[in-house]
Amino acid sequence: MAFRLISDDIKDGDTMPEPYVFNGMGHHGANLSPHLQWADAPSGTKSFVVSLYDPDAPTGSGWWHWVVANIPATVQQLPRGCGSGQGGLARGAVQTRTDFGQAGYGGPAPPPGKPHRYIFTIHALKVDHIDVNENSSGAMVGFMTHMNSLDSATLTVHYGR
Repeated sequence: MAFRLISDDIKDGDTMPEPYVFNGMGHHGANLSPHLQWADAPSGTKSFVVSLYDPDAPTGSGWWHWVVANIPATVQQLPRGCGSGQGGLARGAVQTRTDFGQAGYGGPAPPPGKPHRYIFTIHALKVDHIDVNENSSGAMVGFMTHMNSLDSATLTVHYGR
């Protein structure tokens, strides 16, 4: 079977439900990170990286909404709220800085106009960990992730106002 990413809270191709939307910048969501689960990781997987990225943000470089690195290979899910300070993040995993300027989950918060795509990605890595910390940028994590990725799976939702 192919490596896949699923969720109890969001469905591929659907609109992001309000509880998972940012609370600020004109939005009134709960900024709750959704449940994510993955299956059929490739042989040789030693760790995972999960990210949430908006390629449609009007920045010229998109927007990193959430990055969790160094998830142990024995872990197969992130519980709802783990990126929002509600516990459940695996021991050894690290949330890195987003484009909101701090580590942790930051839900969709697009400006008025066309809905944006929000791409959740899970990467299976061939290394136990990558050398990042809570101050590492999404681009830095992305570089190290792509250098060590065995495979990836995505789940894309949309949100606009």
